[in-house]
Amino acid sequence: MPAPSATPDRPALVVAIDGPSGSGKSTVARSVARRLGLRYVDTGAMYRALTWWALSRGVDLTDSAAVAGLARELPLTLGTDPDDPHVLVDGVEVGDAIRLPEISAVVSAVATNLGVREELVRRQREVAAGGGVVVEGRDITTVVAPGADVRVLLTASEEARLARRALEVHGSDDADAVEATRDHVVRRDALDSTVATFTEAADGVAVVDSSHLTLEETVEAVLALVPMDVEAR
Repeated sequence: MPAPSATPDRPALVVAIDGPSGSGKSTVARSVARRLGLRYVDTGAMYRALTWWALSRGVDLTDSAAVAGLARELPLTLGTDPDDPHVLVDGVEVGDAIRLPEISAVVSAVATNLGVREELVRRQREVAAGGGVVVEGRDITTVVAPGADVRVLLTASEEARLARRALEVHGSDDADAVEATRDHVVRRDALDSTVATFTEAADGVAVVDSSHLTLEETVEAVLALVPMDVEAR
């Protein structure tokens, strides 16, 4: 289904979803986009893609100016089909590579770079301004698309988030897998929270707690927030 486009009497729908690591925002956002026939944008993939590119070019991630400069040159193509959200950097498919543990371990150094954020937020706003999109990340409801039709903070208990991420990364949510995941999830959220607000909802942002919800129940909770006059666009 093609993404809805704006008309004088029917503005294109924008759904903004924020949340901490392991809250399920990527999976939920893709499902919501699919159900509504919208485009899907994973802003976290943008920071990961830049991290991958910087490392591949031998750029020191602690050199803030160099990394920010690289962000302005980043030849990124981000697929917006929720069924095929490919990530290309300079024509190279990096969708799997940017999810590797070595990228996850250092991406916060890039995501907390204010120069990087300025450039990538600019790109994210351009996408959101086109409408017909579900955008998910850390500061979408407050910085990237504060005027979105639907603004959601998707959260979950730390226990639930750790179990989900352990299952995703290690294929198990047993005690050892959860412990192996703890530092990545907790530390990254702590670092990212120094430049983005994603643990508390801003005014007008709805909170959906997925701790005890299935994926389908979480998706339905988000869809229930879509205004009736735009839901079927």
